Amino acid sequence: MSNDHPEWFAPKRFGYGAGLPIAWQGWAVLAVYIAVVAAVMALASTRPVVIAAVLIPATVTLIVVAARTTRGGWHWNWGRDRSR
Repeated sequence: MSNDHPEWFAPKRFGYGAGLPIAWQGWAVLAVYIAVVAAVMALASTRPVVIAAVLIPATVTLIVVAARTTRGGWHWNWGRDRSR
């Protein structure tokens, strides 16, 4: 089956969503997200509004990127067949 979409994340074996990255681009996206979270927590640990203003859009962006680049898309997996 030919797919024009990039595949950066593997689907979860059980449940709904993305698992770990399977390409360097996925690892880069995850590393940038972790760096943003760490920087915001270190620099604005006493400012909850700033933390929310940065982390909410960063988390939404990570979810959208993962959803669009997960092999096979997001759907419920029961753990039986990983080839889908």
